[in-house]
Amino acid sequence: MTDTTGICAGRVAVVTGAGRGLGRAHALALAAEGAKVVVNDIGAALDGSGTATGPAEQVVAEIRESGGEAVAHGGDIATSDGAASLVATALDTYGRLDTLVNNAGFLRDRMLVNLDEEDWDAVMRVHLKGHFLPLKHAAAHWRAEAKAGRTPEARVVNTSSGAGLSGSVGQGNYSAAKAGILGLTLVAAAEMGRYGVQVNAIAPAARTRMTEQTFADAMAAPEGDAFDAMAPENVSPLVVWLGSSASAGVTGRVFEAEAGRITVMQGWHPGPTADKGARWTPSEAGETALKLLAESRAPEGVYGAK
Repeated sequence: MTDTTGICAGRVAVVTGAGRGLGRAHALALAAEGAKVVVNDIGAALDGSGTATGPAEQVVAEIRESGGEAVAHGGDIATSDGAASLVATALDTYGRLDTLVNNAGFLRDRMLVNLDEEDWDAVMRVHLKGHFLPLKHAAAHWRAEAKAGRTPEARVVNTSSGAGLSGSVGQGNYSAAKAGILGLTLVAAAEMGRYGVQVNAIAPAARTRMTEQTFADAMAAPEGDAFDAMAPENVSPLVVWLGSSASAGVTGRVFEAEAGRITVMQGWHPGPTADKGARWTPSEAGETALKLLAESRAPEGVYGAK
């Protein structure tokens, strides 16, 4: 991002899985727009094995070197204690929590007949449970704030995938988890709106550790000054806008984000789309998203919502 507007000035954001890839890009972009950031990452390998403090601490160092404020959190957010400590870190360090970006995840790809129960459980745990528990603890805090007369302008951005929208051969566990995140997003948006909480989801496409083996040469960074269509930083402006107060009124929605394109998903079918052909600024992404939403049909009501 070259142009910044301070769209997140005064806000405190938590990003899970922020040591590398999309999470790192989101954390840096939020900090560049004025947010204080809690950088969560356990430093696991691509398959979820092992831990290391280095990735989160390196991102924190990058933010601080750029003049921002950040703190590292190395807890396992797929446990209740880890998710609770994540929220507590934001509150204890900065006194508030405004934005939660759920991003952590890893892969254990297998064809269904070869997919072990352990691989199913591990992927469901990090993606689906790893979304639910931070959301649960953050939502409990925001509900308490609202009941105390301090209704927040809280934002949650969940991370699904094209695999969750359409399925992906060899990724039954991952596709199921990412589809589950979409359902969780709709329910959370319906339940938490009364407390000042907006919940949306993105289905990003970018070059990360999780995708480089799948797409290989097709996702390689271009040489020279050519637009790097698959850079994870291209997704972050929309995340920044959704995580800011500027996105007021947008909740329970799903966006695909790739390169210079943002698409509002309608019942998991592509709806209105706009392609700049280059990276968006957060303001441009927000203006475009609002125009696209104005052109799209309203989503179906969530069963049981009042």
